[in-house]
Amino acid sequence: MKIAVTGATGFVGRGLVPLLARRAELLLVGREPARVAALFPGIAACSYDEIATRAAGYDLLIHLATINSDAVADETTFECVNVGLLLETAEAARKAGVERFVNISSFHALDAGNQSLYARSKRKGAARLAQLEGIETLTVYLPIVHADGWRGRMAFMNRLPKLVQRPLAVLLGALKPTVEVTTLAAFLLDRAATHEDREVAISEGQERNPVYNFVRRAVDLAFALVVIVFFWWALLMIWLAVKLQSPGPGIFAQRRIGRNGAEFTCYKFRTMRLGTKQAATNEVSASAVTKLGHFLRRTKLDELPQVVNILRNEISLIGPRPCLPVQRDLIEERRKRGVLRLKPGISGLSQVNGIDMSEPVRLARHDARYAAMQSLRLDLKIALATVLGRGGGDRVGG
Repeated sequence: MKIAVTGATGFVGRGLVPLLARRAELLLVGREPARVAALFPGIAACSYDEIATRAAGYDLLIHLATINSDAVADETTFECVNVGLLLETAEAARKAGVERFVNISSFHALDAGNQSLYARSKRKGAARLAQLEGIETLTVYLPIVHADGWRGRMAFMNRLPKLVQRPLAVLLGALKPTVEVTTLAAFLLDRAATHEDREVAISEGQERNPVYNFVRRAVDLAFALVVIVFFWWALLMIWLAVKLQSPGPGIFAQRRIGRNGAEFTCYKFRTMRLGTKQAATNEVSASAVTKLGHFLRRTKLDELPQVVNILRNEISLIGPRPCLPVQRDLIEERRKRGVLRLKPGISGLSQVNGIDMSEPVRLARHDARYAAMQSLRLDLKIALATVLGRGGGDRVGG
């Protein structure tokens, strides 16, 4: 495998290049090739002007060069580096016949609310790159990266004893996702060349973080118990209202796809008329939803019986919405992106962003983004957005 790398002298590059060099022939690109070559003896180096000729026929060009979020610079400088240099380098890679251009970005750019010069310039650069023709492009979004040490706001960790670093890293990792440079290297070597999406977010995830998993489960159980103990009367009133408004049961039980593709029975207050076909919501006529059902779906009160699923550990407050077994396209898209390994949720990142099951590919991509960005802070933001009215149920058909 032949890989060209820009920005190799930065923090990520210094940790990444030795790992890539074990399995690939590298060409390092920089404004000062001699300095790059001195830092990585034995590895070829060239200037940006030489990319079109020196990188001819390479498999990947990994673009690490950037002006970081902690840099003191004006808007013009951020645009020049994070947009201008990005596009110029991609164009040079296209002329060289490089098969795929990989742009390394940050989770900061995925937060639409982040209006820093850095985030805005990185978003603009990724959007412009996606429009480039004649070369396959991929933007990889990263959280906090750590190698042998930490940088930026996490640099204080480097001064702590290893005995303290490890548990503190687990605690902080529950609040903000991280990724080891070895994980990034493995992705670039094994998956970047064939990844079918134009964008991907990667991290270590939270599956093995005991702090995240303990807090998440504790919050889920606390919510379920509060609803059952203090609001049982409200559940009873809604159940009676559903039964009185239209014939049929007050509780609707439906098979759904849960963690690792296992099926479970999901409970909701019935919002549709008796006899409505078992299908994805977007395939059901809007006339099938009762008058009370519209209100319950809009306020997400129809989801309250899922406290039973929470107690059974089949579902969480936050996570990808569980789909029906018949939604095979969505199941396959989620499987390919590793989404099925997550416990489903009552609300999720896709839902508060208005993406529902009528768009299976887009939904699976957004769910995969949540899998990478998962943290206690993000879950809290999603929960608050849901309470404030975002994240309604799937849109019904016409």
